[in-house]
Amino acid sequence: SSLTEAKEFVKRLRRQTDLCNMVKTVRALLNNNSTVTVLRSGLHAIFNEKSLDVTKDLFQEKFRNPKKWQKNIQLKCLKNFISSLTSSTDIRDLLSSLSSDLQTFVIKPSKSKEAFKEQASDFMLKWNLLLSNVGKILTINRTDSFG
Repeated sequence: SSLTEAKEFVKRLRRQTDLCNMVKTVRALLNNNSTVTVLRSGLHAIFNEKSLDVTKDLFQEKFRNPKKWQKNIQLKCLKNFISSLTSSTDIRDLLSSLSSDLQTFVIKPSKSKEAFKEQASDFMLKWNLLLSNVGKILTINRTDSFG
């Protein structure tokens, strides 16, 4: 059992190191006025061009029943994140904004532990899909924003 615990500890430590490195990179980018401006314009262009319609359709396939279909909370979270994104924004403010959205859309609506697990895993799956699609669109259509 100690081998299993050691493996879990190593995984958590790697995740923590990855997050720390990501935060350092993002901080440097947030302090660069032109980079933030180009990124924001690229992200706004994705929404204006309706490039994410395919992603929206994928989300809606699972929720044909209007009672179960929540308005796309991942897109709301991403739009809120983009609106919080300005040059010289502290990463803590961005994370706080995202945390607030998670409280509002995922944690508070959950009535039980099982409902929370289902809602949280569903959110994460769709959030990862959305961010993958945004990254792909930026890479293909907006290389200046992605850089």
